[in-house]
Amino acid sequence: MSEVKTDEVVEKKSLLAQLEEEGDVAADYLEGLLDIADLDGDIDIDVENDRASLAIAGGKLSHLVGERGEVLDSIQELTRLAVQTSLGERSRLMLDIDNFRGDKKTELAQLAKETAVEVKSSGESIKLRPMNAFERKVVHDTIQELGLTSESEGEDPDRCVVVLPA
Repeated sequence: MSEVKTDEVVEKKSLLAQLEEEGDVAADYLEGLLDIADLDGDIDIDVENDRASLAIAGGKLSHLVGERGEVLDSIQELTRLAVQTSLGERSRLMLDIDNFRGDKKTELAQLAKETAVEVKSSGESIKLRPMNAFERKVVHDTIQELGLTSESEGEDPDRCVVVLPA
């Protein structure tokens, strides 16, 4: 029995070490990108929900986010590719710039709560506007916490969340 627990601890440590390495590689890539663009920004590296998480703050960085986060999504994908090229493993890292995703998460959680109240009172499913994968995950997680279920339907870029009554 203790061997199983020891194996789990070793596996957790190796996952943490792998994610920290992903974060370091990603930070190096992003620092290079900021240098090339002659931009200032502080990079914070963390591990959240079993994935590397990086945040860039400071300076004038809103143009690296884009109007609806489309530039941020592209930079995140390029960073994932840089990590994959360096380490040979697919990365699921998350990147945030100027707390765009943090603010979006709060906004989407509120939308999910309001939608859940409406679904509970009406007993009818509600289909939300199309969202990217990050946005859908926030809504799904919030709906699940509230004791309801949700599902995604459609194809990107028109994929959306449908909140279902209990």
